[in-house]
Amino acid sequence: MRTQKVPFWLRWLVPVVLVITWLGIAGVGGPTFGRLEEVSSNDQTSFLPAGAEATEAGDWQAKFRESEEVPAVVIVEGDAAFTPAQLGEAAQLKADIEALKLGSAVVGPIPSEDGKAVQFIVPLAESDELREAVQELRDIVQPGAPDGMRAYVTGPAGLTADLVNAFGGIDGILLLVALGAVFVILLLVYRSLVLPIAVLLTSVFALCAAILLVFGMAKAGWIQLNGQSQGILSILVIGAATDYALLYVARFREALTHTTNRTQAVLTAWKASFEPILASGATVIIALLCLLFSDLNSNKALGPVAAAGIVCSLFAALTLLPAFMALLGRAAFWPFRPKLLPDGEREPELAAGLEGQKGLWRATGRLVARRPRVVWVASVLLLLVASAGVLQLKANGVPQTDVILSASDAVDGQDALARHFDAGSGSPAVVVASEADAQQVLEKVKAADGVGDAYLLAEGNVPITGAPGAPADPAVRDGKVLINATLNSAADSTEAEEAVKALRVSVKEVDGGALVGGVTATALDTNTTAQRDLVVIIPIVLVVILIILMLLLRSVVAPVLLVLSVVLSYGAAMGVSAWVFNGIFGFSGADATVPLFGFVFLVALGVDYNIFLMSRVREESLKHGTRAGILRGLGVTGGVITSAGVVLAATFAALGVIPIMFLAQLAFIVAFGVLLDTVLVRSLLVPALAYDIGNRIWWPGKMGRGSDDRARRREEEAATVGI
Repeated sequence: MRTQKVPFWLRWLVPVVLVITWLGIAGVGGPTFGRLEEVSSNDQTSFLPAGAEATEAGDWQAKFRESEEVPAVVIVEGDAAFTPAQLGEAAQLKADIEALKLGSAVVGPIPSEDGKAVQFIVPLAESDELREAVQELRDIVQPGAPDGMRAYVTGPAGLTADLVNAFGGIDGILLLVALGAVFVILLLVYRSLVLPIAVLLTSVFALCAAILLVFGMAKAGWIQLNGQSQGILSILVIGAATDYALLYVARFREALTHTTNRTQAVLTAWKASFEPILASGATVIIALLCLLFSDLNSNKALGPVAAAGIVCSLFAALTLLPAFMALLGRAAFWPFRPKLLPDGEREPELAAGLEGQKGLWRATGRLVARRPRVVWVASVLLLLVASAGVLQLKANGVPQTDVILSASDAVDGQDALARHFDAGSGSPAVVVASEADAQQVLEKVKAADGVGDAYLLAEGNVPITGAPGAPADPAVRDGKVLINATLNSAADSTEAEEAVKALRVSVKEVDGGALVGGVTATALDTNTTAQRDLVVIIPIVLVVILIILMLLLRSVVAPVLLVLSVVLSYGAAMGVSAWVFNGIFGFSGADATVPLFGFVFLVALGVDYNIFLMSRVREESLKHGTRAGILRGLGVTGGVITSAGVVLAATFAALGVIPIMFLAQLAFIVAFGVLLDTVLVRSLLVPALAYDIGNRIWWPGKMGRGSDDRARRREEEAATVGI
């Protein structure tokens, strides 16, 4: 048997110290998970760059605000006009609301023109307890509504509270679903009870380290954390750490077939897997950091958050998992422990790179070897057909009321508001104008298409209506005044966005420095900025990944083809997703950031699997020739990469349990795209294309010059045995 003396410190001391160190990290990082809300914000205005018009308008608006309050809109409606008695009950409801002392004075009841509804504007103190304040309000108004009437709490405060509630499953449910899915898959793959636990512990400890790192960065003000990046962090770390662990475990199992010394097997596996794991992780990290070029703060924040997660996944897979394997040895695979093979054992009846392969991967290798051009051309055509669906993708933002997929009192309230009042009530557009041009700008605003009403604001945000007793002079800050414009359409609708666009053009005809902000303007500027980010960041990510692949594979041709393959795979995934979103789920559209996030994750993670494959192919090609190396690399990595793809798809699919449209769409895009990349692109398209090109795949390196004599000899040998 092949054994080698290993010193005690390397055999026991180093693994034990590594495990204890990671236990300490998990002990600190785990409890920090529940504290992420302290440094997280889901306020959409914080996503915008400082130069956006809505941001500038918001900064001016803050100067007029006497307190940091968020308006909630309470609407009470019935099927018939209110009776005098019911109006009296509504007036009493106002007293009940004011008794809660949630903020400044309550405005209302304001009756609708049809007499079937009244609304109250309830300012709520902006604090970490906004969700609790909204719930208190609901507990009062819903039971207190007049008989036969329905009451809702909506407006900015209500929608924010329901959004926070929807994100509430990120800390627990999402993690449990992801870990449960991964555990089941690992049980099926390894048919072992011990190994799945070791791999999951590696992933969980990596997540604890990532949470600790991200919390520290957010606390220091280096990054801006929000619910969506928090959810993506959990999924990405679990999926990536498991993928890297699968690659290492495959090498470790392979090493155990050649030695009885578990420490030697650990070191052999570490040396063999270090470069592809590091290259894969570096590719994803750098691709994610390209999001720092984004103008949209939510995109910019995700870059370092997700990159920190990948860094922790890398360290865990290259330190903690090897330590577990060093302590467990063959017992990790119990009850199906790998057997030691006699020296030089091979399967002589198989040639041309198919040594040792069985079942599916032997059949796949034979198909690639016999009909490489047919295989890759058919794969490309299939992906192109699927990509045609991209033309149906409606990624220009969705109404805020469609963002939450679960039942929402605030969404129902917005619908009720639109039935009885100007649909933009409660979320007016805000115009900042110079004091000298105030009246002219006000006239322009009132005359603008899509505006139902408009008025200047006096001190205390009280409207100047011209009625007896109403204030006559507007509030002025640094020569600026505020105008509120109630839109005819719901604040989160496409019609409202068009009205804001027209309003911006109209007011600047009078006052070139006028600004239009508010909820609708914020959504409009967010979508515009997101579309700009897509055009800017995609080329940067592609160039960065191309350079990394060139350095790793010492080639130009192979990296170019790999990048093209994952781009084509991304297009197909987005095309199929568009058909599914429109035809099956019936979504009204997609968030403008969905294509960018889908691109960054699919391209970076798709290249991951190609790195796993092609780094092994290059290793085998140095020994056996390019074409034989392709078949050997495909066969050896086929099982582990497919398992990794299924794990990653399952973890991203777990995002679907959070009832937020953006996360549900991202879950489907990445899960489907990863499976497509794993099953079709990495298994058939890339190997067949590389096999067809032959040695030239490595051009201009040494391996790309000259003929593949070894491969030709093996092909001739294979022909004699009928392979």
